[in-house]
Amino acid sequence: MASATLQQAPEAPEKVNSFGRIVGVIFSPKETFESIARKPTWLLPTILLCVVGVAFILVFGSRPGAWRAYMEQQFANSSRAQQLTAQQREQALETQLKYTPKVTPAVVPIADFSIVLIIAAIYWGVFSLGAGIKLNFKTALGITAHAWVPFMLSGLLAIVVVLLKDPSTIDLNNPLAADVGAYLPTGTSKALIAASHSIDLFSFWVLALFATGFSAVAPKKLSFGGALAWVVGVWLLYVLGKTGIAAAFS
Repeated sequence: MASATLQQAPEAPEKVNSFGRIVGVIFSPKETFESIARKPTWLLPTILLCVVGVAFILVFGSRPGAWRAYMEQQFANSSRAQQLTAQQREQALETQLKYTPKVTPAVVPIADFSIVLIIAAIYWGVFSLGAGIKLNFKTALGITAHAWVPFMLSGLLAIVVVLLKDPSTIDLNNPLAADVGAYLPTGTSKALIAASHSIDLFSFWVLALFATGFSAVAPKKLSFGGALAWVVGVWLLYVLGKTGIAAAFS
């Protein structure tokens, strides 16, 4: 008697909707990162992050007097600038105003793109070697690019703030003033300010997304709590390094 052999139909390839993944990171992160772990993508969120960064700089520069107010604020907070004579400070200021508005829009996307690659490489090493999960760089890059979505949203909110506020009151490095460092009193040490700037809701949101993403790669081996411990550990090293540099040059 001939026996019938049942053959299982091959699974249909997963359809990837890159825009849907960006929205999914916000509203359904667990399912979204599980999809990214199966078939990683990274280019669209990285491009959008760069576009938002450039848009913010261009909108900021379009406000009359914004760059001058920002540079004057930087000079006022610089101990090196305070050692210059009034004429020297004015010459240095004019030089900065001549080049900074032109160079910054080109530097921002390069910096944003590089940061995503660097962070992905760091976590790739941390979770591959430290946590011992099977992880390729493209997956780490996909998780990193999508975990950065909250910073993209903060950039969009920053554009709104720049359009509504007086340019002289805007801190280009912290336009939303959404962290603890923005509310410390005048005279607070630069080291404490540097550390406090890392304490904000967007950063905590990003850390949680990183943990969700990397735990989705090997859920049986790495829990959300375990992934969060590795993520926060790397973040704390960054904060300590930033604080140390601020203390050294204060």
